[in-house]
Amino acid sequence: MVELEGVPELIDPVMVAAFEGWNDAGDAASTAVAHLEREWKGEVFAALDAEDYYDFQVNRPTVFLDGGVRKITWPTTRLSVVRVGGDNPRDLVLVRGIEPSMRWRSFCNEILGIAAELGVEMVVILGALLGDTPHTRPVPVSGITSDPDLARTMNLEETRYEGPTGIVGILQEACTHAGVPAVSLWAAVPHYVSQPPNPKATLALLNRLEDLIELHIPLGELPEDARAWQLGVDQLAAEDSEVAEYVQTLEEARDTAELPEASGEAIAREFERYLRRRDGGPGAGPGVVGDGGEGGPTAGGPGAPYLKDTSGLRDVTGGANRPPKAGRPEQDQPEQDRPEQDRPDGEADGAGDGDERPEGPGESGESGPSRGGSDADE
Repeated sequence: MVELEGVPELIDPVMVAAFEGWNDAGDAASTAVAHLEREWKGEVFAALDAEDYYDFQVNRPTVFLDGGVRKITWPTTRLSVVRVGGDNPRDLVLVRGIEPSMRWRSFCNEILGIAAELGVEMVVILGALLGDTPHTRPVPVSGITSDPDLARTMNLEETRYEGPTGIVGILQEACTHAGVPAVSLWAAVPHYVSQPPNPKATLALLNRLEDLIELHIPLGELPEDARAWQLGVDQLAAEDSEVAEYVQTLEEARDTAELPEASGEAIAREFERYLRRRDGGPGAGPGVVGDGGEGGPTAGGPGAPYLKDTSGLRDVTGGANRPPKAGRPEQDQPEQDRPEQDRPDGEADGAGDGDERPEGPGESGESGPSRGGSDADE
């Protein structure tokens, strides 16, 4: 058990967690927590023992030079704390790491033990999954909980998922059994442009987190990065008529499904976010990349998105940056290694899958759950 020394008494603390790996398509969730650490200058106060939870042949340590001295960084999960809110301060406990290779129950119990010692009032776990959602539309973010009361009071979905899950789902259930209110937020990443980073999905997660905990989150350069990312994908898609036609099909399906929301709750939520940012400091207002942001690297440049789809459409990155040509992205992962299809009832089109999947189909890849399967971890 981690010894907590030098951590002051916290004010109404909320724990926000994200884990690299299966539940982190496009690295959107882990990047969101890293953004919070960077913007709020989080101070690391604890790290779990890597020996207990990680297979170093799967997640290898790295060696680096520090002033001519060789040092090793071990894969692990670290916890930091930040105080935000100005005149009405509140503390966030940020948990960022890698999905553990083993002993998941012990892993969750250790995190919950730290949460109990710090007096954490709620746990929010971020995830990202691959889904049939167009990159040109706002990123769908689903809020999931196992607590019926929490679902009603916070306007969340109560999970009914059954099927394979990841550490996000396991940790959320551990919180529920321990009596700790827990929510998972899932962003759907377009399956045909799944390579990280995805600043648009990261921005959508932060916007939804801001609404949930009612704190102004400084966005820094994320809105600009999101716009650049979308521009880069637009340029790549325009180079291939099949991809462009496929994206148009997704757009039509999404617009038809979400037309009622576009005129009601979503607009009210965006306006409330604008007022909060206007009063709390710089941030995006109406018309500035909200949940959907736009952006990323330009086509063909370093880090340019890699487009692919499940209909046999080829990738359209072009030039020297084009990956080896592949027909279907399912070939990226052996059939036996991909999660089963597991879509819960009543899911909306355009959402993807994660561990316990919120809404919509997704696709399996190394960074996320399967498309066509569902597993937004609650």
